[in-house]
Amino acid sequence: MEQTITIKTPFIRLDALLKFAGIAQTGGEAKIYILEGDVSYNGSPCTMRGKKCYPGDKVQIGDVSITIAGDVP
Repeated sequence: MEQTITIKTPFIRLDALLKFAGIAQTGGEAKIYILEGDVSYNGSPCTMRGKKCYPGDKVQIGDVSITIAGDVP
């Protein structure tokens, strides 16, 4: 499944992105996904929950692919 998430800020942290996209219900759940290596960032595994994600970046977790779009003036 593919999702496009539009942010209104210059970046969003990876853990916040997982919550915003509805993949994780809590920050703790997002942290577990990230630290266990279930998340890839632009094609590479990422275990940094505070990783800054910018428009144009792609995040993959399981069969969900998220593309970040920007809405910054």
